[in-house]
Amino acid sequence: MNRRHFLGLALGMAVASASASTTRKNHSNEPRILSLHNLHTGERLRIVYRIGDHYQRDALHKLNHLLRDHRENQSIAMDPKLFDLLYELQIQSGHPEGEFQIHSAYRSPKTNAMLRKLSRRVAKHSYHMRGQAVDIHLPGCSNRRLRKIALSLRRGGVGYYPKSSFIHVDTGPVRSWCA
Repeated sequence: MNRRHFLGLALGMAVASASASTTRKNHSNEPRILSLHNLHTGERLRIVYRIGDHYQRDALHKLNHLLRDHRENQSIAMDPKLFDLLYELQIQSGHPEGEFQIHSAYRSPKTNAMLRKLSRRVAKHSYHMRGQAVDIHLPGCSNRRLRKIALSLRRGGVGYYPKSSFIHVDTGPVRSWCA
């Protein structure tokens, strides 16, 4: 291989790499939008929560408020990875414009303790109390299918309740259960 051929190959690889990097950056700068409906408060929110690698601070604040403990009117900083998980579920389900119905999100320790007295399915150290969990339904997508997609993403816990109208997803360790 002569020097001119080698330099030509190196230059071609550098141009291709720069082009791929630019394409990746352009794609990653697309806004990520979530649509949520809190069934307990009736509040709805459709919001750009992330652009590229940057979470939008005002949007996160609004999402935290929407996902608050409605019984105690308390909010917490929800895990932004939870919003990324919801976004991926929207995309993978084929419902990118779909509106998640929120059955439960943040729970104060007081609310969690009260719910534990009513149901054995409520964990003592629930990820809901950490702002890392949400119970959801996506109209137009069966809970069984939504569960299958969530499991395939391997981003945290997935709880399936065949007789309920929601599934549980969280950003804790990867695990699953059916109740």
